[in-house]
Amino acid sequence: MDRRNFLQKATLAGSATGILPSILLNNETETARDKVRIGFIGVGLRGRNHLQQALFRPDVEVNAICDIDSNSVKAALDLIKKAGKKEPALYAKGDEDFLNMVKRDDLDAILIATPWQWHVPMAIAAMKAGKYAAVEVSATVTLQESWDLVDTFEKTGSHCMILENVCYRRDVMAILKMIREGMFGEMTYAHCGYQHDLRGIKFNNGTSNEGTGVEFGEKGFSEAKWRTQHSVDRNGDIYPTHGLGPVAHWMNINRGNKFNYLTSTATKPLGLHKYVVDHGGKDHPNAKVNFKLGDVVTTVIQCHNGENIVIIHDTNSPRPYSLGFRAQGTEGIWMNDGHTIYLEDVSPKKHEAEPDAPYLKKYDHPLWTKYEKEAENAGHGGIDYFVFRGFIEAVKRKVAPPIDVYDAAVWSAISPLSELSIARGSSPVEIPDFTRGKWKTNKPIFGLNDEF
Repeated sequence: MDRRNFLQKATLAGSATGILPSILLNNETETARDKVRIGFIGVGLRGRNHLQQALFRPDVEVNAICDIDSNSVKAALDLIKKAGKKEPALYAKGDEDFLNMVKRDDLDAILIATPWQWHVPMAIAAMKAGKYAAVEVSATVTLQESWDLVDTFEKTGSHCMILENVCYRRDVMAILKMIREGMFGEMTYAHCGYQHDLRGIKFNNGTSNEGTGVEFGEKGFSEAKWRTQHSVDRNGDIYPTHGLGPVAHWMNINRGNKFNYLTSTATKPLGLHKYVVDHGGKDHPNAKVNFKLGDVVTTVIQCHNGENIVIIHDTNSPRPYSLGFRAQGTEGIWMNDGHTIYLEDVSPKKHEAEPDAPYLKKYDHPLWTKYEKEAENAGHGGIDYFVFRGFIEAVKRKVAPPIDVYDAAVWSAISPLSELSIARGSSPVEIPDFTRGKWKTNKPIFGLNDEF
């Protein structure tokens, strides 16, 4: 059988797998919920993105919100009122009032969209209270926090999902489908990253989500209040999961494969200092700040099954946005930046790439074909709809989420491990197996059906 006919038959066989995988059932026997009662911790810009998705759904009740910023609380309550929903209980009495919120018996789930250092304490509190937890990216900051998330899940049985929305990007889901149907042969390599000029967002003028101001910390706006400090204190890939999440699904990480070790290198840190000087002047107080984060951080991961993954972190340089996706196997390659694909014995011209659009359309994931209309008005090109839906459907059905606590732990752990590698002169650093060996028998669960 030639490869074209083989691939046609494989495609037909693959299309018959749109059933809910048994691993998702997690031995739950209770009746599924008709509605999910949810509480939000953090209703800043990102938290309100998720809140809007909750307000669109008739199967979700927002019963409580928690935030210490009065402007964010007001904006959230205005959204809820405009949607015609009942006013939720409010928790705003200091940094740890979330501990009171998670005790409520009218909450099934907690969604956390706060500064990174609060993600794990809040998720653990929710899990210990018997709630599903959804946590924004990155889920953890330190290696110990990744272990703490896993240990809490294994002790309580309460699930935790990392809200990595890029896993649901339409093109990367189509590529996932193609990989699973053998179009690229055996996978050998992937490239990804977070390449996004955030200088104008980090140093905001306080009037919008863009700007040329140079203030951060207490004088900053939104994320500039806390996120920029990571560029002052840390040197590593501090935001790996947007690129790594989809690639981990391509490579079946934690499900038949695992990360073994990584090495990281960093360039000199020039971009943020130059930005401050250019827009605030050489005499501005922030021009004296010593930023540790290299402008470009490159991390290489070696996988157990022999694949390599390259991740680029680049947020402090003048550049167009790109997550730099590339999927490469023994039978072909897809390169997102050029929107091109080449498949051996399938592409019309030898060694010549062709546009990827026809393939992305042909292998469009059933989640997108089924829910494209519902996702039209959601953020980030619709992917916010799908990641929120994935969490809510898992809570409703009382099953494991499609992106689980082990994913949250290992994807996020790349940050502290890359810092350690750089600090050790770019030496190899072992990546822990947070599944404690279960990766050998775990089966893939993400994107296997048209529901979540």
